[in-house]
Amino acid sequence: MKKPKTYSQIYIQYVFAVKGRQNLLKKQWRQDVFKIISSIISEKGQKPIIVNGVSDHVHIFAGLKPSMRISDLVRDIKNQSANFINRNSLVNNKFSWQDGYGAFSYSHSHIENVYNYILNQEKHHQKKTFREEYLEFIEKHEIEFHPEFSFEFYD
Repeated sequence: MKKPKTYSQIYIQYVFAVKGRQNLLKKQWRQDVFKIISSIISEKGQKPIIVNGVSDHVHIFAGLKPSMRISDLVRDIKNQSANFINRNSLVNNKFSWQDGYGAFSYSHSHIENVYNYILNQEKHHQKKTFREEYLEFIEKHEIEFHPEFSFEFYD
């Protein structure tokens, strides 16, 4: 007897920041880090859709299989990408990501909009701060928010 398969479509946007919200993700090597993040997602058997960001934070949009815990994927992305940055001496001091992250789910019909939003991060942040952006995500997704347990916002 054949076992039934699991079918799913789970799309998550992850958002996390550089520790201390420092502007350490330099334009000249930022895309290399985003490629590394994309390959980490693939190596974990997940589907990277787009990885992009600005000097102090990153957005990741990926398809997630139900067997993968979000917290495990984010932990591995943060650890391995920070190791890449440090191993290649891309910053003067030790690089690390802030604790915590945002994870926001979307339906299949939103893929194009989320993709384009992430693609245009630099342009987007000419008009809106990271804090404004992140709090908009929290509100839009109706997530209970406790400022004392959030990112360090310096703007």
